[in-house]
Amino acid sequence: MEQEPGQQHSAGGAVNMADIVVEDVESFVNIDLETNTETSDHGMSIISQALFQGAEDEGDSDDEDDEDDDDSGTDHYNCVRGGTQLQRCERQPGMQSTVPDTFQTSHLLFYERFKAYQDYMLGDCKPSEVKAFTADYLEKVLEPCDWLALWCTDVFDVLVEVQDLDLKDLKACVRLVLPLQCDTRGCDLSEDSMTALLEATQHRVPLQEVHAVYDASGDFDLTALALEHLRFFYKHIWRQWDEEDEDDDFDYFVRCVEPRLRLYYDMLEDRVPAGLVTEYQSLLESCSKCFNQFSALRSDLGSDSDSELDNVSMVEGLKLYEQLETLRRKLHIIENPLLRYVLGYRGNSRQQSVQSRGLRCTGVKVIHVVTASCSSHQLQSLLTDRLLPLSSSEDTQIQFHSDPVSAVDSCHQGDVVCILPGTYSVTSSICIPDSITVEGFGPPDDVVIEKKNKGDSFVESTGPEVKLSNIKFIQHDAIEGILCVRQGTVNMENCVLQCETTGVIVRTSACLSMKRCDLYGSKGAGVEIYPGSVCSLTGNGIHHCKDGILIKDFADVLDVMPSITMENNVIHNNEGYGVILVKPNNGETQRAEGDSAGPSPDLLFTLQLPPAENHGTEGGASTEAGASTSGKKWAFSRQLSRNKETSCVSRAVEDLTELPVFVSITGNQFRRNGMGDYGTFYY
Repeated sequence: MEQEPGQQHSAGGAVNMADIVVEDVESFVNIDLETNTETSDHGMSIISQALFQGAEDEGDSDDEDDEDDDDSGTDHYNCVRGGTQLQRCERQPGMQSTVPDTFQTSHLLFYERFKAYQDYMLGDCKPSEVKAFTADYLEKVLEPCDWLALWCTDVFDVLVEVQDLDLKDLKACVRLVLPLQCDTRGCDLSEDSMTALLEATQHRVPLQEVHAVYDASGDFDLTALALEHLRFFYKHIWRQWDEEDEDDDFDYFVRCVEPRLRLYYDMLEDRVPAGLVTEYQSLLESCSKCFNQFSALRSDLGSDSDSELDNVSMVEGLKLYEQLETLRRKLHIIENPLLRYVLGYRGNSRQQSVQSRGLRCTGVKVIHVVTASCSSHQLQSLLTDRLLPLSSSEDTQIQFHSDPVSAVDSCHQGDVVCILPGTYSVTSSICIPDSITVEGFGPPDDVVIEKKNKGDSFVESTGPEVKLSNIKFIQHDAIEGILCVRQGTVNMENCVLQCETTGVIVRTSACLSMKRCDLYGSKGAGVEIYPGSVCSLTGNGIHHCKDGILIKDFADVLDVMPSITMENNVIHNNEGYGVILVKPNNGETQRAEGDSAGPSPDLLFTLQLPPAENHGTEGGASTEAGASTSGKKWAFSRQLSRNKETSCVSRAVEDLTELPVFVSITGNQFRRNGMGDYGTFYY
């Protein structure tokens, strides 16, 4: 049955589900559904179609419902079963197993999970309603009893029969299938010990640990899919602290589920820099630890205790809560596609993979010639025009290479890489840790270096003084930039940068001088300038990017502004702004725009206590700190503006040239930039 596309809720309104195929209006991430649906997982789409049909069938079956008084209202979860549409998940090859196979459900596509959570499992529930909505969803799709499953833990997989469901606690009531069928990892389990374990759990095991046994009839396809959605949700989407927002009247799917689901698939498909993935995982671990400490401290406080120790614990609790909210805000920045684009992450996320080699111990300098083959005329021109002037001294050698990566990897400080005309395809990043010169022998359109496979960056420089000239770089799937200047200085002249994902990135404390270059095609900014960097742009063309130049201004490094020189550049045909400044929202934006809806969207936290009894302590502050309460109830509440999701404001401004970040800004031309020449993004 042909399905109507679902509706995707977002802060900007409802958009058609089919629109997910194109670039999200709030994200630079593409979700290519049309390609993915042609994979070997096509069977998933078929069974998901049966699971997701509903609105149309309900309308068509109204007449039948009137005639059938016993209708349970769950017909739209049923499908015509002509055999399973799911694949078999076989046990690991080469391993002997005594347990049966299960369904393969872990390879669902983004839109399949998206639609299940949005339309059937969660809808528009609040955080406090998530468990109830989930239980209601499972009640409609899970087989209630009498089906075989594997109870899978880190230690064992054992075959059980599901006899009943306790959906209130998301558990299954099971009995052991005899004779015992069990796979163990690092331990030995007997029938008696497994029986004793089940008795200790009152024969109730978490549904997240239950996997339906493979059945070719198709009768258990929906059960297997529902268990997969439940497992995935609590492993990758739900956070322990989400329920702390239960007083907030917001759509949990829009604010939390969708961005976290997108981030999961962006990381799965290598659309997020490896360093940012590491940072996100570290933040999750820290946030979970902090939340557990805060929860334990809160629960340990006696309800009627007036002790000084309790007051000390309250102060400690405030500190933990502030720390927790700081971590949560950092997670939100990474999870939100728009904030992830404009803010990114600031530090060097990974250890420098290539260490500086310094000078050769022999003092010899080498000219590295890169060519697959060349004519005698080219060789003669190279010798006359470049090699002889560069190798006038006796302590200079010439080496030949077939590709630029091996040439750069062989360089020591002071070496020169000379690349002859040709197209050179590389499969790894070009890392430059020393002061070297890399130049093309000819016009840049004739000297092409093309990177085709995925990776964090294309060219990454940490050398003190690096020179690049007369080269065309063509980027494919580099996540973090066509050129990333992490440390040191890069002087780039007469180069062409054909971007596909991200352009040039100038990190904190790094320097870039870019002259007479042509940069285009970036799905992010053409040039990203971080605080504390020095960037000189002279006579360049920056065009057909999302934004031309993105200047980042972080709240905690306001005293380290970038130093920018922009002279005689032509910045045109960019989707957003020619130049955009990212800066923290200090509340002035709302006042300037007449926002009187309440406090700033930034989070405000208050310690709420019942009225304190005054014991005559002098000083107002001391009275509050040492207050004793009867029946004290310690809790924190969040004061949130109802339009929290609109706290990210982007607006055009007439001019940014008076800002102190610009050392010089003259002679630039701005043409046909979609949102204007200058803009400011407040977060």
